[in-house]
Amino acid sequence: MERRTGPRGLALVVVDMINTYDHEDAELLVPSVRHVVPVLAELIGRAREADVPVIYANDNFGLWRSHHGELVDSALDCPHADLIEPIRPDDRSLFVVKARHSAFYETPLSYLLWRLDVGHVVLAGQVTEQCVLYSALDAHIRHLQVTVPKDAVASIHPHLASAALEMMERNMGAHIHEAKEIDFTRAGSGT
Repeated sequence: MERRTGPRGLALVVVDMINTYDHEDAELLVPSVRHVVPVLAELIGRAREADVPVIYANDNFGLWRSHHGELVDSALDCPHADLIEPIRPDDRSLFVVKARHSAFYETPLSYLLWRLDVGHVVLAGQVTEQCVLYSALDAHIRHLQVTVPKDAVASIHPHLASAALEMMERNMGAHIHEAKEIDFTRAGSGT
């Protein structure tokens, strides 16, 4: 993989959407995910069309021998496969397996973004008040611009998700927009 040249680019980071939904709080999360999946599928499609890197940053759920293929296969074999199929990684997708809340913590994501010359990340996925929030903070402290499409992030507790979005905007300078407002065709811009 060669480093890009020119203006610092944009990447879409899809957080924890490859999921079996057999964990605590899943019954609270799934309804929110059902609303997010069509929006996220359209967002991923537009990023792919614009040749913007789509990076899946996904929890390994404590399966330390797992890799992205196993995670995708497990999720597609679960009762909620309908939530995975529309947003599944394609052959060009990049994948970072994570073990904690932030997509950056102890993963190669920072290095990958540097290699791709990415200066602006669009964070979508789940859970707004947990992994998306912590990933946004870690992106911010790495001097990356952050955009969060508020209709492409799922939550367990809507009131905490609203507070998390406000914190990202106020404390981290994140751009909070509707997914349809994100323009992947403008280099270095998420809106």
